[in-house]
Amino acid sequence: MTDYDPRTDTGIPTEPVGSLPRPNSLQQAYAQYDAGDISKEELESQQDAAAKDSIERMEATGSPIVSDGEQRWSSFATYPIADTLAGTGLAAGLGPGGQFFAIFADGHGRQLPKLESGPLKYNFYAADTLAKSIGYATKPLKQAVIAPSMLALLYPLKDPVEGYTREAFEEDIVQECVTDIRKAFEAGAARVSIDFTEGRLATREDPRNPWTGAGLLPHFVELNNRVLANFSDEERTKIGIHTCPGGDRDSVHSADVPYNNLLPEMFKINAGYFLIQLASERDKDPIFESIGQNSRDDQMCYLGVTVTQSPRPESAQEICDMIVRAADFIPKERLGTTDDCGFSPFSIDEKPNHGSPDYAREIAFQKIANRVEGTRRAAEQLGVNGRDRKSTRLNSSHITI
Repeated sequence: MTDYDPRTDTGIPTEPVGSLPRPNSLQQAYAQYDAGDISKEELESQQDAAAKDSIERMEATGSPIVSDGEQRWSSFATYPIADTLAGTGLAAGLGPGGQFFAIFADGHGRQLPKLESGPLKYNFYAADTLAKSIGYATKPLKQAVIAPSMLALLYPLKDPVEGYTREAFEEDIVQECVTDIRKAFEAGAARVSIDFTEGRLATREDPRNPWTGAGLLPHFVELNNRVLANFSDEERTKIGIHTCPGGDRDSVHSADVPYNNLLPEMFKINAGYFLIQLASERDKDPIFESIGQNSRDDQMCYLGVTVTQSPRPESAQEICDMIVRAADFIPKERLGTTDDCGFSPFSIDEKPNHGSPDYAREIAFQKIANRVEGTRRAAEQLGVNGRDRKSTRLNSSHITI
């Protein structure tokens, strides 16, 4: 596990969620690979070039910690089980026609594969791509991984899978997630965050998508805590949870769901820090207040300060002002910053609000640079630096599974 102090460069910690828009050329390569027009080696060459460019350009923003933008992944949710969004390279025991993970506000949906038989095993771990990228970085790398609660949606909502109980399946995905995190740290990740976008969506109660009305949020919290129970207090300070209302094709899936449906439950997850979408919320003060009331003293709160669906770069001063305001509700020693979401969680994303994936990529780096500078300004204004921080060591008495 890499020794990394997130306050060293900016006083208040700041880090990306994970993904960046894939260049248009890479998106075309994915389509060509699915069509059989190029080899896997040719696709991987394009992925490698995009990952290298992502790291170098993110480092140029001044970000103290970077990612490879998930350029080698089919999506944030399916990287362990499929090579592409079209289902090429699907893991054993999976087939097409599963539940929709989400139906977005613009009407498009993202459908998961369907579990047909067990046991479920990952084809790949996040560490497999991290190991390819880490040589390009001169700064610490963070790694996002998918939550067991997302993969739980592979199991049909009502119909059992013959010879493979839901309980056995969930134990398998919990252990695969534990392995995913451990391997990421072993490969050199300084921080690992668990993508939990399904959390807010779990209270959506969308009749088009039955799982969102099945009352699954408490169970999702339990699944994530079963994963985190495998890590020490010290390890869990470096493991985060990311929440957002979605961010695909510049649309969202649950922004209209009251945040308080999620926050009191989410902070029961025994993670060391939380990456919380916030910049796109219209009325921020009640959310700041809820975060302050529901988060624990041993939990860092990284607030989203850039809107990843918008092509307008927030200014550094705008970001600074938001953080300073948040400090009226959340102890300044527990504040951090991030982006509202990954900039493109799915490998094929036209970024319609931006006009093209390539332009969206340029905007993403501008937003990251302004986030870093705005965070630094807020730290100076609030008098926060590395020497001021309080211990955020997790208290093992909070562990529940």
